[in-house]
Amino acid sequence: MLKGKVHKYGDNVDTDVIIPARYLTTTDKKELASHCMADMDADFINRVVPGDIMVAGWNFGCGSSREHAPIAIKASGISCVIAKSFARIFYRNAINIGLPIMECREAAEDIECGDIVSVDMKEGIIINHTKEKEYRAVGFPDFMQKIIDADGLVGYTKKEM
Repeated sequence: MLKGKVHKYGDNVDTDVIIPARYLTTTDKKELASHCMADMDADFINRVVPGDIMVAGWNFGCGSSREHAPIAIKASGISCVIAKSFARIFYRNAINIGLPIMECREAAEDIECGDIVSVDMKEGIIINHTKEKEYRAVGFPDFMQKIIDADGLVGYTKKEM
């Protein structure tokens, strides 16, 4: 079960905003995290604490296919991203690096910045403790959940070998 305070964003949050191109000179996760959301929310990195949850609208992670975007989000401390929908390449990159994501239109519309939310990835249940509401998201197939549980595709592959 994941639980944290919500940081909320709108529709079409692209990878260039999640991690601006000028910071792509490194693969160091901590360095990438220090610039996460810099052009959209300059104070994000000062507010986020490990376990927090990001909520957004439609087409989250659109734009270029850089893996750096989900890496920066995960390394910043975000435990899960909930959105109305995800850009397909971002979706798969998130799974591959072990960043839990959930699509749930109702939750993404109703949850507000600062709400306390918990997420049960296996059951696909999102609970907004602030509003005392529960939402049902589409769960992952077992093999994808195993990749997330193993902290990404590399961890999964090592475990399976």
